[in-house]
Amino acid sequence: MKYSTTHILVLLILITLSSCSKRLTPYTERLQNDFEFTSDDLQHIQFYLSEDIVLQRNLGIEETRITEGKIQVIDGRDVEQIVFKKGTPGVLVFSPKEKRLAISFEENSDDKYLMFGPNKRAGGRYVLLAKEWRNNLGKVSYNGKIYTTTNRSAYSALLVDIDKYRDVDYDSERVKGRKVGTK
Repeated sequence: MKYSTTHILVLLILITLSSCSKRLTPYTERLQNDFEFTSDDLQHIQFYLSEDIVLQRNLGIEETRITEGKIQVIDGRDVEQIVFKKGTPGVLVFSPKEKRLAISFEENSDDKYLMFGPNKRAGGRYVLLAKEWRNNLGKVSYNGKIYTTTNRSAYSALLVDIDKYRDVDYDSERVKGRKVGTK
């Protein structure tokens, strides 16, 4: 089979583009320990969500008029729903204590964040934290309000582009060796 110059050029472009794409890796306790990131370091790391997170809360009559979120009527109730899609980028706003990260996914708003921390059952991945989990529902604080989420969101983890952090510069020199009788 003969390949034209166009076929070869298209193939080379595809290979180049695929090598430039992000390779996202779960952010884990082990990764944190290996790289020893400080809070300042973490503020320069781009985080991403591994899975969708859906937050919901019932609204009162007064809140229905003033809410900024998406309102849906479920079983005759007004419900505010906030959806964070898989792959959504986020940044560290602060770390309230060791192994806790407050990540904001909304532009220009440090007040709107979700908490993440390591979970042993998830291989040490930093996953969504809730104030409590009961009957497959979690209570999550977001923007000063309490929302519920399902256990599907419980294993939504933080991802990072690890290739950026594996590029370690080594300053090395090759030792030539030493022979008997030389200084």
